[in-house]
This record gives sequence, C-alpha cells and structure tokens, in this order.
Amino acid sequence: MANQPVTSLLLDQQLCFALYSTSLAMNKVYRKLLRQLDLTYPQYLVMMVLWEQDALTVRDIGEHLFLDSATLTPLLKRMEASGLVNRVRDANDERQVIVTLTTAGQALKQRAKAVPNEVMCAAECEPETLLQIKHELEQLRDKLMRHAEDEK
Repeated sequence: MANQPVTSLLLDQQLCFALYSTSLAMNKVYRKLLRQLDLTYPQYLVMMVLWEQDALTVRDIGEHLFLDSATLTPLLKRMEASGLVNRVRDANDERQVIVTLTTAGQALKQRAKAVPNEVMCAAECEPETLLQIKHELEQLRDKLMRHAEDEK
C-alpha cells in the first residue's frame, strides 16, 4: 500500500464515513421499528442470535456479534431484568455464563418477524441488490478484521 497515491482527506470521499453514516441511518430505521418491541438494536442482535440457537455462553454470543464480554454483560443484565433472558453459571465450568431465552423472549420472536421486511422496504432496493451489498460488506469486514488482527 505504500506505493499508492495519497487519497483525499475530503470527508465525502471517505469509505469510513460512508459506512459510518449509513450505519447511523440504519440504526434510526431500526430504532423506530424496535421501539414497538421495547428493544434496543444491540438487544435485538442478541435476541436474533438466541432465536437461532438458544442456551449459548456469553462468549459464543460475543463471537457471533463481534463483541467482548465486558460490552455484553451489562446488556445481558438489562435483558434479564426485563424478563427476556436468563443467565446461569455453567455447572461444569463456573467461569462460563449460559444465556437462555425466557418464555417472553421466545414469544417476542413472533412479533419481530416483520422487522427484516420493514428494513428492506426502507432501503428501497431489490432483495438481490441488498444481498450483494451484504456480501460485499462481509468480505470487507473480514479483510479489515484480518488486518486489524495483524496489527496486534
């Protein structure tokens, strides 16, 4: 990369700002939709992970969401207080905390089913276009994560 020309420092030419501002816009759409479910966006992500596979460790959830336990623990405590999940220490390894859905957490899945379609409508794109964008973003994320890990 050292032989590449210096890129412009104009804000509107930065990939990072395009991603950041798009993320802000996406979060605004989700905030509106998730208000009806009484969930924040990070809570919704946790719920999706648990709806896919219940009874996961905090570490497992963190790996799915690219979050560390220090970030997840307060979030999970709030979700437990609101009756969506239970947290219990693993009987075989007390260092591990297992997170499971409550009956209310399981029931919320039915109410959340409309959210992905609402987001797709808000994006005003064809499903194929959104899938392509998603695929390209995942590839970019993976490359950036590899680079970030190389820098450790």
